[in-house]
Amino acid sequence: MSTNQPTSKEEEVDLGSLFRIIGKGFSIFFNFIGDIFKGIFHFLILVLIFFRKHVILIGSAALIGFVAGFLLELNSPDTFKSDMLVAPNFKSTQQLYNNITYYNDLIKQKDTLGIQTTFNVDKKIAASLKRFSIKAVINENDIINSYNKFALEVDTATVSSYPFKEFNTSFKDLDYKIHRITVIAEKNDVFKKLDEVILSSVVTNKYFNRLKELTNKNLNRTDLMYRQNLVQLDSLRRVYMQVMLAEAKKESSNGTNIAIGGGKTITKEIEVFKINREINEDLERVVRDRSEKYEVINVISNFQPIGSEVKGVANNKAVQLAVLGSLLMIFVLLLLRLNTFLSTYKK
Repeated sequence: MSTNQPTSKEEEVDLGSLFRIIGKGFSIFFNFIGDIFKGIFHFLILVLIFFRKHVILIGSAALIGFVAGFLLELNSPDTFKSDMLVAPNFKSTQQLYNNITYYNDLIKQKDTLGIQTTFNVDKKIAASLKRFSIKAVINENDIINSYNKFALEVDTATVSSYPFKEFNTSFKDLDYKIHRITVIAEKNDVFKKLDEVILSSVVTNKYFNRLKELTNKNLNRTDLMYRQNLVQLDSLRRVYMQVMLAEAKKESSNGTNIAIGGGKTITKEIEVFKINREINEDLERVVRDRSEKYEVINVISNFQPIGSEVKGVANNKAVQLAVLGSLLMIFVLLLLRLNTFLSTYKK
């Protein structure tokens, strides 16, 4: 009994030390979390104090910007916009983006004659055009479908070394399937004269036309081959049916089987049905590809003949200049405060 008592006391001391260490660790952790929240709260208080101290200056700057923007809005002509949705093929998206940039450059340079020549419109229509823009219609399915296509075209080792996460990161706006072209003008009835020129600038490209012709020839050839295979399978199925009827007359109820290498047997009619289904699936993909790649650029929706007026808070000059004025005032005040801090700073 005397030899066991010291051991029990030592174990109690060790456990007590362990609990104190654990408790101290939790205390440090929760103090750290508390300091973070205190820091955030302190920062918010400083921001509120800053705005309360300078609310008159910031409000005055916003009011001046609002009045100036309101006057500009009154003297600015109404603007209208129209959208066109397109799905480029054969990697022609970059060329389309380049052309839209070129049209915008003509507008920025106020090259009315260049716009007239490019779009074959009169001077008034050319002068009314204010901006061209294009952006991708974001669709996550485009990324998934592109990755699946990539996985089917390369070997397993390449796919494993290039996971979906990296593929998703490298996916650019140009890689999306559908893109929206937007035109803003001061006239609401000029848009129907623009879509043909925008498309023809890419469609008439010899390189893209050559790719379209070769792709469609290959798809037509593949389509014909699959249809011939279906006819041959249908004939083969009729032969099997005749054989099965002949066997039935001989009172054979085991079905018609053929031997495959290794002694494995597969029912003929089931195998034919499986092949037929696979060919039909392949044929469906070919038909879908033919419909999508029949043109260099597929037009999902053309420009609306009559554009819609550009409205909204985000497009209002009064709101824009009010926000800009307040931000400039905040920036100036922060610079003054920084300058004061630097002047009084001591090493």
